[in-house]
Amino acid sequence: MQYDVIVIGSGPGGYVAAIRCAQLGLKTAVIEKYSTFGGTCLNVGCIPSKALLDTSEHYHNAAHNFADHGISLDSLKIDVKKMIDRKNDVISQNTAGITYLFKKNKIDSFEGLGSFVDKNTIKIEKEGADAQEIKGKNIIIATGSKPTALPFLPIDKKRIITSTEALQLEEIPKSLIVIGGGVIGLELGSVYARLGSKVSVVEYAKSIIPTMDASLGKELQRVLKKHLGFEFFLGHKVTGATTKGDEVTVTAEDAKGKEVSFQGDYCIVAVGRTAYTEGLGLDKIGIETEERGNKIPVNEHLETSVEGVYAIGDVIKGAMLAHKAEDEGIFVAERIAGQKPHIDYNAIPGVVYTWPEVAAVGQTEEQLKEAGKKYKTGSFSFKASGRAKASGDTDGFVKVLADAETDEVLGVHMIGPRAADMIAEAVMALEYRASAEDIGRICHAHPTYTEAFKEAALAATDNRAIHA
Repeated sequence: MQYDVIVIGSGPGGYVAAIRCAQLGLKTAVIEKYSTFGGTCLNVGCIPSKALLDTSEHYHNAAHNFADHGISLDSLKIDVKKMIDRKNDVISQNTAGITYLFKKNKIDSFEGLGSFVDKNTIKIEKEGADAQEIKGKNIIIATGSKPTALPFLPIDKKRIITSTEALQLEEIPKSLIVIGGGVIGLELGSVYARLGSKVSVVEYAKSIIPTMDASLGKELQRVLKKHLGFEFFLGHKVTGATTKGDEVTVTAEDAKGKEVSFQGDYCIVAVGRTAYTEGLGLDKIGIETEERGNKIPVNEHLETSVEGVYAIGDVIKGAMLAHKAEDEGIFVAERIAGQKPHIDYNAIPGVVYTWPEVAAVGQTEEQLKEAGKKYKTGSFSFKASGRAKASGDTDGFVKVLADAETDEVLGVHMIGPRAADMIAEAVMALEYRASAEDIGRICHAHPTYTEAFKEAALAATDNRAIHA
């Protein structure tokens, strides 16, 4: 065998798996079909969307909030080209970083489409070059996902677009229709709403971010409507979309079955993502994907039905999160090296990078009720936070769910300033099986946003919040 491990895909799961394999002394190769490393996350997902969210947040604050601080600006405008150029530069910096890490760790990389010849042989095909084959004792499939398309709604990538095209728009739409009230749709909708677009969200479920605790979706909907002018059409089933000139018309049925329509300059289809397994040649080694979501079945060791072939990240069960893929990449690398790693999927956080940010870990109230689990809850509003008042970010709250008998923290749900960073403390609490009282007795610096977590924990412990 030429390699101990061959990784197909260089997204967060793939490149992290490769680096950990190399750290463990395994001779490692990575195959990437595109010309840059990083997969969806670094090129057309997490990183570029956060770059645009950051730019749009600065602009929105300058336009709407600076005056409260005594800062006056004249003739404020957005340079769309420069905004996109900056986003592209951020991407380049990150992808270059992976190239450096591969060289540092002596990882061989190949550009092209990797497919199975047999369970230990991978063929690499690149346009304009001869195909080549490499062999490995172990193969890690880390090919990620792609935006889900609706069969009755063709995406033309011009006016009816996915998140990929939404990151490259050359203008600020006057009006934007977002199909899907999940993370991707709300983040991209926020970018353009801050820059002046009228955003309409059409969602089949009866709430936005429906997989998270219901209280978070309710508060986020209120805030986005109040501060950014979002319009929400929940319980609506999209039936089609047509383009005429520069206008898109989306048709749908409302909760009562009545047909309604929406007009906009662009329509972003953000109804989720589907595992990407095209061209892998899984059939040649006897792997069948699941009918729903096209995912690859794996066992508790993330090994497929074929010995020595593993799969991680978006191509397997579970939430499609970059940090989940990273942990799974490390898990598989250490399994191959003979170690006994562990992942607690209940302690993997989820984040929505709107403003305020939304973050959660552990069980939701709805899940605890369904399971018949006895629990207690404590909440603390950012309206009562000194730090939040000082920065003018008083929307949102922190909610702590704890076992009614043992006081063990079962779930933490936040919507507020810098929740994406604050959730790490809650993840640690779950990992170490902390009680709500443990959190309440930890000294938190003042004034900080994290004090809201302490106060919520105190509220869950005999209703002891100090500032509520």
